[in-house]
Amino acid sequence: MNTALGAAAGAAGLFAVTNVDDLVVLTALFLSSAASGRPRQRAIWLGQYLGLGALVAASAAAALGLGVVPDGYVRWLGLVPLALGLRGLWSAARSGCGSGAGSPPVVAGSLLGVAGVTVANGADNVAVYTPAFRAAGGAGVPVILAVFAAGVAVWCLAARWLGTHPAVVGAASRWGRWLVPAVFVALGLVILANIGVVETQ
Repeated sequence: MNTALGAAAGAAGLFAVTNVDDLVVLTALFLSSAASGRPRQRAIWLGQYLGLGALVAASAAAALGLGVVPDGYVRWLGLVPLALGLRGLWSAARSGCGSGAGSPPVVAGSLLGVAGVTVANGADNVAVYTPAFRAAGGAGVPVILAVFAAGVAVWCLAARWLGTHPAVVGAASRWGRWLVPAVFVALGLVILANIGVVETQ
């Protein structure tokens, strides 16, 4: 019993530490959903589960010694949120709202778009999840999967609350047209910088 609780606590800590940035992205998605109806909230939930499921599957395969995606290709995943954010900024600029007012533009408007952002944002987590799966063994992996599934639900609920909170919505109504896509641009640049596409001296 204590072993299972310890494994669950460890998995919860692992999820929280590796997905703090995802909470920001999810909040931006729920803000966009509240303002424009896209992506649908159901698509955000399902996309988050689909994206995390892909990361977990890649980590499990790597733990078994299988190279699912060559490292040289993983680095380019940062281009997904970067492109979505730039498209959102272009849309905001073309709308002519120089004051920054207005609803956030739709950045990721579909289930697959949300899943793609989730995978891109969490690609570096595979390096952390892989040894965790190896160490957990056959008995511990189901515990990790259950905790991660619960963690996604908690993250989505928290982001939905933030994305519909009057103070956050009020700020988004003034700056959301620029803020939401800027979050995605920053996310893409951080991913690229961390993985090594953007060289810094």
